[in-house]
Amino acid sequence: MTTTAPTFDTSNSLTDHDNPTINRLRVVFAGTPEFAAISLESLIKQQEALNIEIVAVYTQPDRKAGRGQKLSASAVKEVALTHDIAVEQPVTFKKSSAEGLAARQTLRTYQPDVMIVAAYGLILPIGVLETPTHGCLNIHASLLPRWRGAAPIHRALLAGDDETGITIMQMDKGLDTGDMLYKVSESIASDDTAASLHDKMAALGATAISTVLKDLAAYQAQAIAQNDSQANYAEKLVKTEGEVDWSQPAAAIERQIRGLTPWPGAYTFLAGQRVKVLASLPVNTSQQTNKPAGTVISVGRKAILVACGKDNDTESSATTLAITHLQFAGGKPMTAEQVCHGNQLNDGDQFTSETK
Repeated sequence: MTTTAPTFDTSNSLTDHDNPTINRLRVVFAGTPEFAAISLESLIKQQEALNIEIVAVYTQPDRKAGRGQKLSASAVKEVALTHDIAVEQPVTFKKSSAEGLAARQTLRTYQPDVMIVAAYGLILPIGVLETPTHGCLNIHASLLPRWRGAAPIHRALLAGDDETGITIMQMDKGLDTGDMLYKVSESIASDDTAASLHDKMAALGATAISTVLKDLAAYQAQAIAQNDSQANYAEKLVKTEGEVDWSQPAAAIERQIRGLTPWPGAYTFLAGQRVKVLASLPVNTSQQTNKPAGTVISVGRKAILVACGKDNDTESSATTLAITHLQFAGGKPMTAEQVCHGNQLNDGDQFTSETK
């Protein structure tokens, strides 16, 4: 793990212990999922040490969830309520609506010095960005400008990136285009999934925002503009991205499985029935085949070998993927050994797309 940040002389920095008359920074926190809740919980515990006071929490309105479709509070709301912090859940900040105008006025009443934003899910107009004295800071799960947008963790895995990280950014009216205050990187492990990398980034984000808040003025004074020519857009995931195209090289499919775990998940079809591909082994480049893409080469106790497409970077034969966990329609997740002992999959079977 490496960090990129200015070096500051903090020998004369003041804290509450140095001068109890100094007012704490009034912080409004805006976020919704677990990724944001990790940072909020961390900041709540460090309020005295960071010389801050979290005066309000903004989060998405309660949503229906689960089979019962009952209204469910966000992870961020649950943390805020546990600590008796005021919660606001506006549906919009647009000044063209009465609701938006009211939401802006409510935000002003909190007199925020700074607003911390992490996976909030609501667009903040320029009028909102300029309300806090020191503006709005975003905890973004990418080494900007590498992946801007909604799904940077997943896109880093799908692209085969070797590393990712957290950027603390000064928000502006663009989509993740603001100046960078602080960056910290983390290597992507060969077995990382979107779930495991999410947890790493959530913890890293909590540490990063604490680092910046310790000397906010200095970090803002040495902010660095992004190079737009290096930017990529991390589009929001859709369910159809999970369908496996077996004509792709095994390495791309293996990244797809990890990058879409747990949602939307990778899947294929066998005799018209959907099969979820839950996990596979790292690709072994020495294992090649002349079988058509999607053909089940062998159903073994350790792995199920499936023929994939050729690697475009080589003149090799078709590549193979070693699947370790599957889930058939209507069934429970199964290991390769469990599949081997059953009769739902046999050597020579063909995985296909939904349209075939």
